Amino acid sequence: MRKGWVVRSGASLVAFVVACCSGGVGIGQEPPVSTGGDVLGRQIRALVSDPEVVRAHWGVMVAGLDGTPIYALNEGQFFQPASNAKLFTTAAALALLGPEATFATKVVARGVFTGSARLHGDAVLVGSGDANLSGRAVPYVEPALRPRAAAGAAPLPRVEPLRYLAEMADQIAASGLKLVDGDVVGDDTLFAWEPYPRDWAIDDAVWGYGAPVSALSINDNQIQVTVTPGLRAGEAGVVTLDPAVPYYTVDSSGLLTGPTRSESRVQMERAPGSKVLRVYGVMALDAKADVEEVAIEDPAEYAAMALKGMLEARGIVVAGRARALHRPEVDLKGFLAESREPFAGGLLGRSGLAQKLEEARPGFQLLASHPSPGLDQDVGVTNKLSLNLHAELLLRQLGYRDGDDGTTAQGARVVRAFLEQVGVDKDDVVFYDGSGLSGHDLVTPRAVARLLEYAARQPWFAAYKASLPVGGVDGSLEGRFATGLLKGHVFAKTGTLGEARALSGYLECASGRTVVFSVMVNDHAPGTSADRGVMDKIVEAVAAAN
Repeated sequence: MRKGWVVRSGASLVAFVVACCSGGVGIGQEPPVSTGGDVLGRQIRALVSDPEVVRAHWGVMVAGLDGTPIYALNEGQFFQPASNAKLFTTAAALALLGPEATFATKVVARGVFTGSARLHGDAVLVGSGDANLSGRAVPYVEPALRPRAAAGAAPLPRVEPLRYLAEMADQIAASGLKLVDGDVVGDDTLFAWEPYPRDWAIDDAVWGYGAPVSALSINDNQIQVTVTPGLRAGEAGVVTLDPAVPYYTVDSSGLLTGPTRSESRVQMERAPGSKVLRVYGVMALDAKADVEEVAIEDPAEYAAMALKGMLEARGIVVAGRARALHRPEVDLKGFLAESREPFAGGLLGRSGLAQKLEEARPGFQLLASHPSPGLDQDVGVTNKLSLNLHAELLLRQLGYRDGDDGTTAQGARVVRAFLEQVGVDKDDVVFYDGSGLSGHDLVTPRAVARLLEYAARQPWFAAYKASLPVGGVDGSLEGRFATGLLKGHVFAKTGTLGEARALSGYLECASGRTVVFSVMVNDHAPGTSADRGVMDKIVEAVAAAN
């Protein structure tokens, strides 16, 4: 942690020397500054000097909506942003793609028809990068406003996670098609097949939050796995998958039921590239169900398999198999070199490649289609629920439509160029993905604050701010700032990755003034949430002082 603050307004040489000697400022290094007065500076210094968090590295930037600095600590130093990276990805998407942008998933016939009943060829499910082919409610609705079953009434009907795929299967059946003598193909070639960005941890790949990225994404590219005890102690436990597409083989031979009130310990694992999900351990006879989200290994293949089953259930014979069609990534320049390549003439207003593929499938006959929700609605669920897959798909949309290809590197290139064009120092950000799950991502607190200031002046700001979790109300802040004066007055994106944590957004202060803030902490002690408590107290101090 850096221990030094300088008050620019009326600061003395003595104060500067004291800050330097305390380890807060090195020779030639820009000193951390406070323009919020000694009271706020002393409060924050005391908070980050708490013995439980003093060894962590802290960064803070607070400014007015007009960019006037209020308080800064290590604002020009790099921090892992974790999910604060989504602030940059979603802002670039709203600015460059537009809040009303939509993406249509299609099923097309590749082959020759005999009448309308027989297709001599393949039925191809073409991914568009739509992140919302799922059962999730879009737009986002805060918990207090969601429909609930009346007391004593039956539960509300379950929303099918593959409902939109079923709707497209209905469209195909209504066309009169009775036989596909080829395959059902899941085509995700709109984006290059690079399922995992650089430095995503291999153990994350098992779980839904680390699901692979595909232009043909279905049900957030995850399966709900529910583990329940057997009927008697000593019997095998029970594993169910939802959706029940026969994609994974479940090996639960090591899963047993333990005695009542005994300890439950359940583990799930899957080797990279494998379709065998191993579930083992013990569940107490009276234990509640253990529900986990497990990633789908190949979403395009899974979607094709699900569609094939739906077509067959509707009386359409499919002679072939379900398979995926990918486009391999070709990286000739290296990620950093490609992502930092400038755009000649600037980026904003560039048409990019927006029209290159949508209608570039000559000879293909449309069988069914499904439009996505508007991009502003997707940004809403992306930030409220911190959905990694959604942010990654937005990054690839940016690379495809405003860069040179639908790759992670081109998406990062577009975001970097966008930030530079709107006044963020290009050397204040390093992105290897769009979600912040990569350990290589780095940003400075001042870059976050500058982005938030810019966004507040844009026509899409209402959608952007509405996408942020609200303290004590919803999203990933539902349980924070839930009591006291700040409930409903903190609009901010959370971030957690290993020993890094972040909170950045808009704060409505005691005076009624709105400020932007970014609080980041890296290298906090593992297994503790003390830094999160200090982070929230810093936000409270800023609100009280302004």
